Amino acid sequence: MTYKPPRRPQFFYTTAPLPCPYVAGRTERKVVTEIAGPESEALHDRLSRAGFRRSHNIAYAPVCPACQACVPIRIPVEQFQPDRTLRKIGRANAGLDGYRVPARATAEQFQLFQRYQQARHGDGDMASMSFYDYRAMVEDTPIETFIIEFRDAQDRLVSACLGDKLGDGLSAVYSFFAPGLERQSLGTYAVLWLIEQARSLRLPYVYLGYWVPESRKMAYKARFKPSEVLVGGIWRVLTEAEISGREPADVRLMTVSAD
Repeated sequence: MTYKPPRRPQFFYTTAPLPCPYVAGRTERKVVTEIAGPESEALHDRLSRAGFRRSHNIAYAPVCPACQACVPIRIPVEQFQPDRTLRKIGRANAGLDGYRVPARATAEQFQLFQRYQQARHGDGDMASMSFYDYRAMVEDTPIETFIIEFRDAQDRLVSACLGDKLGDGLSAVYSFFAPGLERQSLGTYAVLWLIEQARSLRLPYVYLGYWVPESRKMAYKARFKPSEVLVGGIWRVLTEAEISGREPADVRLMTVSAD
């Protein structure tokens, strides 16, 4: 009989309170767990469906006291229909070529990343990241990860998106673009590209992380319609009333099984 070692228990920890990066005056706490071992990809899939996000080899989800502003959101690829604004963004960026490349940090990517951070998030922690920090963000991954590089007609790198491949979709981890090109909505275009990539791979979803209606930089995720949100442990369609703020999404973090 073949010996099968016992399954390693999955431990979850809660972080100390920190200032919320999305809503001023609030405090954030996260539940975190390590993604490691031969079952990393299966575990990451389960955690993603439960509303977790990945950073390096850590998965996390918000467990903030008295606040449920962060709502896990994903796009059902086959049902997605771009509205007039999204179609306009697609046409505005039709001259760009998108390339899916391995998750390997390059000096060219890092220079663009630095320019983006200094222009848009100069007072944030990521603005002081070194090349080695950036390389860790890109390459320290226990699962299948990739980068989408967007290049213009002169082959200049103007935008990039770090992403993960899941069993049921693609996950947009982090995107950045050249300062001065804000009018092209390159972050939104990266999501449109991922939707088409998921469709070509016959994957049903694109995961966008958290929709935060009270944060301008996170509220845009609701523009991809229809979208699904995780509410009470169940993924369901995000309603127009919730998008407009007439009705809140009552969010509860679902229980995750490591089995």
